[in-house]
Amino acid sequence: MAIIINLDVEMAKNKISLTKLSQRIGISITNLSLLKTGKVKGIRFETLEALCRELKCKPGDILGISDDF
Repeated sequence: MAIIINLDVEMAKNKISLTKLSQRIGISITNLSLLKTGKVKGIRFETLEALCRELKCKPGDILGISDDF
């Protein structure tokens, strides 16, 4: 099993750009881009909470699990 990131889906639902989301939650565009593409090894609960608050979603909407490993 592998963790998958569905941040791009939630951003599309909310019609928000990477730049605007980065400004609203106070994280750099680079770090947010790395998170969006799944190139990070972890995420702080504080960051996940900020993303969920801004995108009006739950952590499970952003993080998922894949059977492909």
